[in-house]
Amino acid sequence: MDYQTLASPDQIQRTIAAVAIRGVAVDFVDNGEAAFDRLREIIPPGADVMTGASITLRQIGLEEYLISGRHPWHNVKAEYLAEKDPARQAALRRQAALTEYFLASVHAIAETGEIVVASATGSQIAPYAYTSRNVIWVAGVQKIVPTLADALRRVREYVLPLEDRRAQSQPGPKIGGFIGKLLIFEQEAPFLNRKLHLILVNERLGF
Repeated sequence: MDYQTLASPDQIQRTIAAVAIRGVAVDFVDNGEAAFDRLREIIPPGADVMTGASITLRQIGLEEYLISGRHPWHNVKAEYLAEKDPARQAALRRQAALTEYFLASVHAIAETGEIVVASATGSQIAPYAYTSRNVIWVAGVQKIVPTLADALRRVREYVLPLEDRRAQSQPGPKIGGFIGKLLIFEQEAPFLNRKLHLILVNERLGF
Protein backbone atom coordinates (compact mmCIF):
# COMPACT_ATOMS: atom_id res chain seq x y z
CA MET A 1 0.00 0.00 0.00
CA ASP A 2 1.22 3.50 -0.84
CA TYR A 3 1.10 5.43 2.44
CA GLN A 4 2.09 8.77 0.95
CA THR A 5 -0.69 9.31 -1.59
CA LEU A 6 -3.36 11.84 -0.65
CA ALA A 7 -6.78 10.32 -0.04
CA SER A 8 -9.42 10.84 -2.73
CA PRO A 9 -12.41 13.16 -2.16
CA ASP A 10 -14.67 10.11 -1.66
CA GLN A 11 -12.29 8.60 0.90
CA ILE A 12 -12.08 11.91 2.74
CA GLN A 13 -15.85 12.30 2.93
CA ARG A 14 -16.32 8.71 4.16
CA THR A 15 -13.68 9.28 6.81
CA ILE A 16 -15.16 12.57 8.00
CA ALA A 17 -18.58 10.96 8.42
CA ALA A 18 -17.19 7.90 10.19
CA VAL A 19 -15.00 9.90 12.59
CA ALA A 20 -17.80 12.36 13.38
CA ILE A 21 -20.21 9.68 14.61
CA ARG A 22 -17.52 8.53 17.06
CA GLY A 23 -17.66 11.82 18.92
CA VAL A 24 -14.95 13.83 17.15
CA ALA A 25 -15.65 17.14 15.40
CA VAL A 26 -13.94 17.25 12.01
CA ASP A 27 -12.77 20.17 9.87
CA PHE A 28 -11.39 19.71 6.37
CA VAL A 29 -9.02 22.43 5.16
CA ASP A 30 -6.94 22.93 2.03
CA ASN A 31 -3.48 23.42 3.50
CA GLY A 32 -1.30 23.83 6.57
CA GLU A 33 -1.83 27.59 6.70
CA ALA A 34 -5.58 27.08 6.90
CA ALA A 35 -5.08 24.45 9.61
CA PHE A 36 -2.99 26.92 11.63
CA ASP A 37 -5.69 29.57 11.25
CA ARG A 38 -8.34 27.09 12.39
CA LEU A 39 -6.32 26.23 15.51
CA ARG A 40 -6.19 29.89 16.44
CA GLU A 41 -9.96 30.11 16.02
CA ILE A 42 -10.66 27.08 18.19
CA ILE A 43 -8.36 27.86 21.14
CA PRO A 44 -9.50 30.86 23.19
CA PRO A 45 -7.09 33.52 24.51
CA GLY A 46 -5.65 32.66 27.91
CA ALA A 47 -6.01 28.90 27.47
CA ASP A 48 -3.39 26.49 28.76
CA VAL A 49 -1.89 24.72 25.73
CA MET A 50 0.34 21.65 25.55
CA THR A 51 1.71 20.06 22.39
CA GLY A 52 2.90 16.53 21.81
CA ALA A 53 5.92 15.82 19.64
CA SER A 54 4.66 16.38 16.10
CA ILE A 55 6.31 16.96 12.75
CA THR A 56 2.91 18.13 11.49
CA LEU A 57 2.63 20.95 14.04
CA ARG A 58 6.15 22.03 13.14
CA GLN A 59 5.32 22.03 9.42
CA ILE A 60 2.22 24.21 9.79
CA GLY A 61 4.17 26.76 11.87
CA LEU A 62 2.57 26.18 15.26
CA GLU A 63 5.75 25.09 17.02
CA GLU A 64 7.61 28.24 15.95
CA TYR A 65 4.59 30.36 16.92
CA LEU A 66 4.58 28.95 20.44
CA ILE A 67 8.34 29.29 20.86
CA SER A 68 8.14 32.96 19.81
CA GLY A 69 5.96 33.77 22.80
CA ARG A 70 3.87 36.08 20.63
CA HIS A 71 0.60 34.24 21.16
CA PRO A 72 -2.41 34.64 23.47
CA TRP A 73 -2.03 31.31 25.31
CA HIS A 74 -0.10 29.82 28.22
CA ASN A 75 2.49 27.47 26.70
CA VAL A 76 2.79 24.65 29.26
CA LYS A 77 5.69 22.96 27.47
CA ALA A 78 7.82 26.12 27.68
CA GLU A 79 7.27 26.17 31.42
CA TYR A 80 8.58 22.66 32.11
CA LEU A 81 11.40 22.92 29.57
CA ALA A 82 12.64 25.99 31.45
CA GLU A 83 12.82 23.99 34.70
CA LYS A 84 16.41 22.88 35.38
CA ASP A 85 15.80 20.55 38.30
CA PRO A 86 15.26 17.04 36.79
CA ALA A 87 12.82 15.88 39.45
CA ARG A 88 10.76 19.06 39.23
CA GLN A 89 10.77 18.92 35.42
CA ALA A 90 9.55 15.31 35.49
CA ALA A 91 6.71 16.32 37.82
CA LEU A 92 5.74 19.18 35.51
CA ARG A 93 5.78 16.84 32.52
CA ARG A 94 3.35 14.51 34.27
CA GLN A 95 1.17 17.44 35.24
CA ALA A 96 1.12 18.55 31.59
CA ALA A 97 -1.10 15.53 30.85
CA LEU A 98 -3.90 17.51 32.52
CA THR A 99 -3.52 20.56 30.26
CA GLU A 100 -6.80 22.08 29.09
CA TYR A 101 -5.87 21.99 25.37
CA PHE A 102 -3.61 19.21 24.08
CA LEU A 103 -2.49 19.44 20.44
CA ALA A 104 -0.61 16.99 18.25
CA SER A 105 -1.23 14.63 15.33
CA VAL A 106 -2.07 10.98 14.76
CA HIS A 107 -0.43 8.22 12.74
CA ALA A 108 -3.34 6.66 10.89
CA ILE A 109 -7.05 7.21 10.35
CA ALA A 110 -9.32 4.46 9.04
CA GLU A 111 -12.16 5.26 6.66
CA THR A 112 -14.28 3.34 9.17
CA GLY A 113 -13.53 6.02 11.80
CA GLU A 114 -10.89 4.52 14.09
CA ILE A 115 -7.83 6.66 14.84
CA VAL A 116 -4.47 5.12 15.71
CA VAL A 117 -1.61 6.74 17.63
CA ALA A 118 1.72 5.12 18.51
CA SER A 119 4.02 6.41 21.24
CA ALA A 120 7.36 5.43 22.71
CA THR A 121 6.72 6.78 26.23
CA GLY A 122 2.93 7.15 26.23
CA SER A 123 3.14 10.81 27.30
CA GLN A 124 0.42 11.89 24.88
CA ILE A 125 -1.81 8.83 25.29
CA ALA A 126 -3.39 9.89 28.60
CA PRO A 127 -4.43 13.36 27.33
CA TYR A 128 -5.85 11.83 24.15
CA ALA A 129 -7.77 9.13 25.97
CA TYR A 130 -8.97 10.92 29.09
CA THR A 131 -7.15 13.69 30.93
CA SER A 132 -7.34 16.76 28.63
CA ARG A 133 -10.73 18.37 28.22
CA ASN A 134 -9.90 19.56 24.70
CA VAL A 135 -7.87 17.50 22.24
CA ILE A 136 -7.02 18.77 18.77
CA TRP A 137 -5.39 16.54 16.15
CA VAL A 138 -4.01 17.92 12.88
CA ALA A 139 -3.36 15.35 10.15
CA GLY A 140 -2.61 15.23 6.45
CA VAL A 141 -5.06 13.14 4.42
CA GLN A 142 -2.27 10.77 3.33
CA LYS A 143 -2.81 9.15 6.74
CA ILE A 144 -6.26 7.88 5.70
CA VAL A 145 -6.42 4.13 5.01
CA PRO A 146 -9.38 1.82 4.33
CA THR A 147 -9.61 -0.20 7.57
CA LEU A 148 -8.34 -0.44 11.15
CA ALA A 149 -6.11 -3.34 10.11
CA ASP A 150 -4.58 -1.09 7.43
CA ALA A 151 -4.12 1.66 10.02
CA LEU A 152 -2.15 -0.67 12.29
CA ARG A 153 -0.05 -1.81 9.34
CA ARG A 154 0.64 1.81 8.41
CA VAL A 155 1.99 2.46 11.89
CA ARG A 156 4.22 -0.62 11.99
CA GLU A 157 5.36 -0.88 8.38
CA TYR A 158 5.64 2.78 7.41
CA VAL A 159 5.66 5.20 10.38
CA LEU A 160 7.90 3.18 12.70
CA PRO A 161 10.85 2.84 10.26
CA LEU A 162 10.68 6.57 9.49
CA GLU A 163 10.56 7.46 13.17
CA ASP A 164 13.48 5.14 13.89
CA ARG A 165 15.51 6.86 11.18
CA ARG A 166 14.58 10.29 12.58
CA ALA A 167 15.46 9.26 16.15
CA GLN A 168 18.81 7.82 15.07
CA SER A 169 19.68 11.11 13.38
CA GLN A 170 19.19 13.16 16.56
CA PRO A 171 22.13 14.22 18.75
CA GLY A 172 22.79 12.32 21.95
CA PRO A 173 22.31 8.61 22.75
CA LYS A 174 21.01 6.58 19.79
CA ILE A 175 17.94 4.99 21.33
CA GLY A 176 16.05 4.60 18.06
CA GLY A 177 12.33 4.61 17.43
CA PHE A 178 10.03 2.04 19.00
CA ILE A 179 6.39 1.55 19.90
CA GLY A 180 5.93 1.56 23.66
CA LYS A 181 2.18 2.17 23.72
CA LEU A 182 -0.49 2.06 21.04
CA LEU A 183 -3.85 3.83 21.24
CA ILE A 184 -6.80 2.77 19.11
CA PHE A 185 -9.42 5.47 19.47
CA GLU A 186 -12.84 3.92 18.85
CA GLN A 187 -15.21 6.54 20.22
CA GLU A 188 -15.58 9.19 22.90
CA ALA A 189 -17.92 8.65 25.84
CA PRO A 190 -20.41 11.56 25.73
CA PHE A 191 -20.70 11.78 29.53
CA LEU A 192 -17.02 12.79 29.80
CA ASN A 193 -17.98 16.20 28.38
CA ARG A 194 -14.71 16.57 26.49
CA LYS A 195 -14.22 18.15 23.06
CA LEU A 196 -12.17 16.26 20.49
CA HIS A 197 -11.36 17.90 17.19
CA LEU A 198 -9.68 16.54 14.05
CA ILE A 199 -8.40 19.00 11.45
CA LEU A 200 -7.86 17.09 8.21
CA VAL A 201 -5.51 18.85 5.82
CA ASN A 202 -5.59 18.22 2.07
CA GLU A 203 -1.83 17.93 1.74
CA ARG A 204 0.95 15.63 2.88
CA LEU A 205 1.99 16.50 6.44
CA GLY A 206 4.12 14.48 8.85
CA PHE A 207 4.74 10.78 8.42
